[in-house]
Amino acid sequence: MNISDLFANRMKNMQASEIRELLKILDQDDIISFAGGIPDPTLFPKKRFESAFSKILSGENAEQSLQYSVSEGYLPLRHWLVEYMAKLNVDCDVDNILITSGSQQALDYLGKMFLSKDDVAVVDNPTYLGALQAFRPYEPEFEPLQIEQKRNGRAKFIYTVPDFANPTGVTLSEHERRRILESAEVSDSIVIEDAPYKALRYSGTDEASLLALEMEDGKSINDVRTIFCGSFSKTLSPGLRIGWVCASKEIIEKLVLIKQAADLHSPTINQMAVYEVVQHDFDEHVEGLKLVYCQKRDAMLGALDVNMPNGVSWTKPEGGMFIWLKLPTTMDATKLLKHALHKHKIAFVPGHAFHANGEGKNTLRLNFSHPSIENIQTGIAELGQCISNFT
Repeated sequence: MNISDLFANRMKNMQASEIRELLKILDQDDIISFAGGIPDPTLFPKKRFESAFSKILSGENAEQSLQYSVSEGYLPLRHWLVEYMAKLNVDCDVDNILITSGSQQALDYLGKMFLSKDDVAVVDNPTYLGALQAFRPYEPEFEPLQIEQKRNGRAKFIYTVPDFANPTGVTLSEHERRRILESAEVSDSIVIEDAPYKALRYSGTDEASLLALEMEDGKSINDVRTIFCGSFSKTLSPGLRIGWVCASKEIIEKLVLIKQAADLHSPTINQMAVYEVVQHDFDEHVEGLKLVYCQKRDAMLGALDVNMPNGVSWTKPEGGMFIWLKLPTTMDATKLLKHALHKHKIAFVPGHAFHANGEGKNTLRLNFSHPSIENIQTGIAELGQCISNFT
């Protein structure tokens, strides 16, 4: 039997994440990795979660925490998220909140909800690789987001990471955000605002979310086209897989149907643990993250200034976890990676994987949140030598 003949057509569009594949070879102690877009594990609030799980499993809520639950999510956590969104100037209620297994699950659900074969999905260029993976099985046509150009024809949605984007670290200005909303209005498209890094600002002025901008004139959340995807993975723990969607009630109701068919609900005990942690000192914890990550960002920017050869440029993010390098046009970052791993024990992510159209061969992404400051300084010096000597 040839099993591949039985696969659905969508399987042809499913590709392994280059990042995930790369992470498999980075277990060697002598490799300095700037590849993974992951938090510093030493900053996880381990003691808080230890207390939270102990309280949940030893108290009157123990049976509830281990039981099936509603698809919409743990109600106290949804109430807390209503208050959190209010701080972002988004007026909503629990019917506008769905808990997901990380915001990655939300992207898959949104692709399933909106995309049919050959539909147009407008995405950042470059964009988050996980979004491309989530959308591709539904066989859309990808178009790059060109904020200052009016596009002809309808797109199902515009997908963007407006704050400290993965992979570039770039933040959209208020003007650019308004242009996206205007474009969506003209083309009658949904806007998917992926905001996993929004809380991680280290410098500059905070920008209003696209959802808040769309609602600023008193428009009800039930009448807007923007869908806000949030996550606790970058602020608390990626291992718990807890994210959320904030959107109109009509959209949430449809997402709930998809979730019921997919996994019934996100893990109850994890939702309860997150609630126990966030209701006490979430803001204080995030401030601690920002202090450390700011130092790491500055260390990497300083090391790049000292060690990069002429012809290399990079972004200067005001937050998030990433810096984006552009090499001379004659260089191929995928070939450079092989040389960097073998000769210099340095890892990064080649940039072409973040382009829906396969561009960006001379670009690469660096992560500064995970490595230590010492490894940042050593690794960037090695990377500079690698680029200088690469032919």
